[in-house]
Amino acid sequence: MAKKATAAINARHYDVIVAPHITEKATLLSEHNAVVFKVAGDATKPEIKAAVEALFDVTVTGVNTMVQKGKTKRWKGKPYTRSDVKKAIVTLKDGQSIDVTTGI
Repeated sequence: MAKKATAAINARHYDVIVAPHITEKATLLSEHNAVVFKVAGDATKPEIKAAVEALFDVTVTGVNTMVQKGKTKRWKGKPYTRSDVKKAIVTLKDGQSIDVTTGI
């Protein structure tokens, strides 16, 4: 049997995955083999899957994305709007995990 070729790490992979999203809900999802990442606003699901598989050497079974719209806030009486954030919930194959507390 030939070895499965590993995906080469591309510079775009580092641009797609911005940061891990660490919250209580994200911690609860980790019990079900899912990890939450903040991703680039123009990233597509296939790009996110390829980036996670290349950077963390895991098998991804599914990617769900959402856009969290920026809240309207006030600072010194003047209103401003926070930036929109795109998040991706990446589901991993059974038995695999990613430790988001360590860096890439």
